Amino acid sequence: MTQKLGILYGLSVGTGDPELMTVKGLKLLQNTSIIAFPAGINDQIGVAERIIQPWLTAKQKKLPLNFPYILDEILLEKAWQVAAEIIWPYLEQGENVVFACEGDVSFYSTFTYLAETLKKQHPEAEIIRIPGVCSPMAASASLGIPLTIRQQKLVVLPALYNVKELEKALDWAEVIVLMKVSSVYETVWKMLQKRDLLKNAWIVEKATTTEEKIYRDLENYPDLKLSYFSVLIIQV
Repeated sequence: MTQKLGILYGLSVGTGDPELMTVKGLKLLQNTSIIAFPAGINDQIGVAERIIQPWLTAKQKKLPLNFPYILDEILLEKAWQVAAEIIWPYLEQGENVVFACEGDVSFYSTFTYLAETLKKQHPEAEIIRIPGVCSPMAASASLGIPLTIRQQKLVVLPALYNVKELEKALDWAEVIVLMKVSSVYETVWKMLQKRDLLKNAWIVEKATTTEEKIYRDLENYPDLKLSYFSVLIIQV
């Protein structure tokens, strides 16, 4: 009799607050023996692991997987392949694996690459995604403002890759979200200053965590040194 394969679950664990996980996600987390997550940098606990830590037990096996924070596609693909090779033996033995991912697993997520790599290596693998809270929603909640209303047009840009697209978006969008804005903040600040939009822009750094910081009226912050997990919301 052929061994039934385990399922790889991509679990969205939210942006930082351990209580911002769905009931479905929490039940899955607590009832699965093998829990994978992106390893932290320099032996530090990673963001996803910190979020799920209050809900884990000593009986569960932790699988920290290394995903380097770089733009080198060759090295990234190698990391995804190694991670898939670590997870596959458990699935092959019929064990389910939960991969805990910060934010939502379908929104600029590491899990997407892991899932695609696993499917290429093992087309028979079953993968299920559990949705959750992503950073634009968390940031707008922290600011106490709606992200969009009525017929407003929303644009979400990964700032690191698409900062040039911001100029075009400012011409037609009514709400713009810039993800991971830290590395291009100076350029973005000058664009907003030119269009007199600094008073209509907010930054939320590490939304919903105990280290959350909010910056309003960006005229006062031309030289911010932001963390990687920073979201900028602009109302045009």
